[in-house]
Amino acid sequence: MKISTRGRYALRFMIDLALHDGSEYIALKDISKRQDISIKYLEQITSLLSKFGLLQSVRGPQGGYKLSRPPEQYTIGEILRITEGDLAPVACLSTEINDCARKEYCPTIEMWEGLKNVINDYLNTKTLNDLVKKAKNNISNTVSQS
Repeated sequence: MKISTRGRYALRFMIDLALHDGSEYIALKDISKRQDISIKYLEQITSLLSKFGLLQSVRGPQGGYKLSRPPEQYTIGEILRITEGDLAPVACLSTEINDCARKEYCPTIEMWEGLKNVINDYLNTKTLNDLVKKAKNNISNTVSQS
């Protein structure tokens, strides 16, 4: 399993929103500059995240985006599943029901199921707030070294 650019950029986008969280909406162009991600790519990501209720948005000159809930209420697993789809390590586990013809005698299925569980359990225990804290720590370390 490899997390695509879309998943990685979605996390950077969400962290940026959380770091600059306030009462005002944040313009996509500002996030684009800070994160060095094209506005076109961010538009695709925001469309997905908005569709699933992770963002609030307002159009117009004072428009932009903000989180729809506090950072500690987002799991990294949730964000990645929205942008990446299922996080299963093999195709036969990417649907609710494993319809693989070999599943009854597959010697590796338990291993793949275990890996899928480890991945999902790990990503579901990490929150956006965890990454925001790390980002703030990195920022303060960078500033103090200057």
